[in-house]
Amino acid sequence: MSDADRIPAPWATPTSRRAALRGLGGLLLSSPLLLEEAAQAAVGEAPPIEELFNTLDFAKAAKAFLDPVAWDYMAEGASEEVALDDARRAFRRIILRPRFLTDVQKISVQTKIMGQQLPTPIFIDPSGGKNCFRLGGELEVAKAASKLGCMYITNGGIDDYLESQDAPKNWWQLTTGSHLRNENVWLDFVEKLEDMGCSGICFTVDIMHVSQRERSIHNRFVRNWCNQGAIPRDAQGNLIYKEGDVPWTTGGYPSRPFPTPTWEDVKKLRELTDLPIILKGILTAEDTEKAVEVGVEGVVVSSHGSRQLDHVGGPIEALPECVAAAAGKLSVLVDGGFRRGSDVLKALALGADGVGVARPYLWGMTLYGARGVERVMELLTTELALDMGMAGVRTITEADRSLVRIRDYDLSGPGAFR
Repeated sequence: MSDADRIPAPWATPTSRRAALRGLGGLLLSSPLLLEEAAQAAVGEAPPIEELFNTLDFAKAAKAFLDPVAWDYMAEGASEEVALDDARRAFRRIILRPRFLTDVQKISVQTKIMGQQLPTPIFIDPSGGKNCFRLGGELEVAKAASKLGCMYITNGGIDDYLESQDAPKNWWQLTTGSHLRNENVWLDFVEKLEDMGCSGICFTVDIMHVSQRERSIHNRFVRNWCNQGAIPRDAQGNLIYKEGDVPWTTGGYPSRPFPTPTWEDVKKLRELTDLPIILKGILTAEDTEKAVEVGVEGVVVSSHGSRQLDHVGGPIEALPECVAAAAGKLSVLVDGGFRRGSDVLKALALGADGVGVARPYLWGMTLYGARGVERVMELLTTELALDMGMAGVRTITEADRSLVRIRDYDLSGPGAFR
C-alpha cells in the first residue's frame, strides 16, 4: 500500500469531484468540441503548490485530484505488484555512511552524462498515458524540462515544440523498436531525429508484451480513454462504454503480429545513426555486457515502473551487477521507485551516472502542469544536495561505493511507500 493510499489528504474534495464527473460525463460522448473543457472541469481541487513539501505530498494530492480509475492506472504495477513494493523496500536495505568534518560549504549536483553537461543527475523518464492525467501532458513536461535544463526522454507527439527555439537542450526520443521491421522507415525515423536536434534514442526493450495490470483490469479500464483526456462517467458516476471500447481483461494468450526486436536489430540501429543510443529496461549483468558488445552508449537499469514482468526485485538491487558488467565502457542510468534525494544519493554511490523519475513528476504535472513538474524536480534536486552536504559529499563524483553499506537481511513490517 502506498503512502497516498494510507493517509487521507485534508484538501481532498471527493463530493465536488463526483458531482463534476456526473454532470460532465455525458458531454464526453455527445460533444467532442467540449472534450477539453469537460476534462479540465472533471477533477478535484489542487491545493496551493507551496503546501506540498516533498514528492509524497504530491502523491497524496494527485490521488485526491484524479478519478480513481486514472489514479489506479498511474499507480499500479504488474500482476501481484511484488516488484512495485520491492522497488521502494530495497532502498531501506541501503545504509548511508556519512563522512564528517569535510568542507561542505559549497555543494554541486552538476554532472556530465554521455558528454552532456547537466545541472542535475536526475532526469525525466518517458511515461505513456499522460493525457489520462492531464490533457497535453507531454507538452507540459517538455516545457518544464526546457526550463530545468535536465535530461528529458519524450514519448513523442510534440514535434513542433521540439523543433522550436524553446525546446529542451537535451531531449531523447523513446522507441519500442517497432520501426525495425522496415529498414527504410527506421532510416527515415533516425534522420528526422537528427534533423530535429535530438540528443539520442532511448530504446525501451522490456515492453514486447503487455503485462497483466490487475487494478485496471478490475476497473474495466479502456486504454483509449487516455486519448480522450478524461474517464467517461454518466450522471450516476458509472463508467461509460461506447461501441468499440475494449476493456482490459485476462485470459488472452500472448501473441504479436510481427517478430520482436533482437540484439541484431540493435546492431542495425547502431549502424544507421551516429546518435547516442541507450537501452532502457536492462536488469542483468549479461544484458549489460551485450549492450557493451553492440556499441550503445548507455543502459537504463529499469523494471518499467514495475509495470511489466513482476517478481524482478527493485532496479536499485540490480544496479551493482550492471555497473560492474559495464566496466566503465558505457553509462549506467537507473530508475524505479525513486522518491527522495537520499534514494538518488544511494544510486550514485552504487555507480549510477543518472537517476530517472516518472510517477513523481506525473503527480506534479497532474496537479499544476509544467510548474508542477518543475517543482517536483526542484524538490528532489535540493533534497539530494542537502543529503550530500550532511553526508560530507561535495560533488557527484565524490559519491562512491564507500558511501553506502547494504544490510544482509530484510526488514519486516508493512509494505514500503511507493
